[in-house]
Amino acid sequence: MSFNFKGTQSEGELMPSTEANAFDIVVIKLDNGYNIGVDFYASRLRLIAKRKGKIAFPKAKIKQAETLPKVSVVYTGGTIGSRVDYKTGGVSTLQSPEELFYTVPELAGIARIEPQQLFNISSEDMTSAEWQKIAESVASKLNHGSRGVVITHGTDTMHFTAAALSFMLEGLNAPVVITGSQRSPDRGSSDAFMNLICSAHAAARSDVAEVSICMHSSSSDDRCALMRGTKTRKMHTSRRDAFKPINDSPIALIAQSGAIEYTGNSYRRVVREERRKIVPRAKFERRVALVKPYPGASPEIMEFYIGKGYRGMIIEGTGLGHTPVSTRDKEDSWLPAIKRAVSSGMVVGMTSQTLHGRVHPSVYKNLRLLSNAGVIYCEDMLPETAYVKLGWLLGNHTRDKAAEMLPKNLVGEIKGRSEYNDFGV
Repeated sequence: MSFNFKGTQSEGELMPSTEANAFDIVVIKLDNGYNIGVDFYASRLRLIAKRKGKIAFPKAKIKQAETLPKVSVVYTGGTIGSRVDYKTGGVSTLQSPEELFYTVPELAGIARIEPQQLFNISSEDMTSAEWQKIAESVASKLNHGSRGVVITHGTDTMHFTAAALSFMLEGLNAPVVITGSQRSPDRGSSDAFMNLICSAHAAARSDVAEVSICMHSSSSDDRCALMRGTKTRKMHTSRRDAFKPINDSPIALIAQSGAIEYTGNSYRRVVREERRKIVPRAKFERRVALVKPYPGASPEIMEFYIGKGYRGMIIEGTGLGHTPVSTRDKEDSWLPAIKRAVSSGMVVGMTSQTLHGRVHPSVYKNLRLLSNAGVIYCEDMLPETAYVKLGWLLGNHTRDKAAEMLPKNLVGEIKGRSEYNDFGV
């Protein structure tokens, strides 16, 4: 379709009308991937050619180079594997990994890619059942000769999955890299391709024997940041550099060329002489809650979970780890409910809404009252990581063992001290 609007002429593909279209606007997709709306009555439109047959997204099989390391790509869904649904104008998922690889031929020069579509699900629909399946798939890939694994994933709950895999893949001796995209691959500004390329480099060549997240390090297409899975969080709804390490720094910065710059941040390294079998420890207790108190929040929130027989709770407290305690109206205090929760056998952990910094059980009187009631203060752990950790601990250990291990560093989720530049200054 060719169009001329106020002297400007261009060509593109005529898009089907959507529910969001105004009746007098037609949408044209340009070659650069962007869509523009054109006033039907104020423009001159000319049909150049008609498309014949059913529209199908192209596919390509990656040619394998036997001299390159084998990297498994486990596809689970998300924006990184999505395309525009031309009927609704929304985004729908691709149907196979080969559709994604069609647009990323660079992968053939990085590794022998072994793709697997595990499932096709948006990350907001993920549960611990999906985490378990991912852990089992990753372990199988590594046990059958993959040098590393890349997991494509939706971004909204990516940090939950990264934390879960960090605990479930005990004894990990290979890079496991989770990546996604903030913008779908059909957009000119998509970050999908660069994120996938940098992730493949990390899986094929880095010596980071941890679960990490690899996403844009800035809003530009300069480098991706490789960040620890238990210390990373999505901090923006749409920016390409939405993922940031919290109370931590990136492990490495990776360019599309494959150049890896390690930042000096300590990490668990691959032991090349050692090839151990990974048996995932993937049980998870789903009766664990993540609760965020706020001014005026009723302690009935706690009572609800007690009544439902929950075995664990992470409180995302204010500041250094507060909940309402010494309120003017005693009925507003959370302290009695917290005591009942602990007495019932529930493990109660405390993190902070501020994210940066660490909680402390003895700076203020109210903190000491909560600590004396049995609340476990989780140092500088992220709330989401603490939630995942507690669910994993209760799924694989006794209640007392879980309570003992919750405030201890297992896979880099707790730093020994908070540095000034952990706040990004």
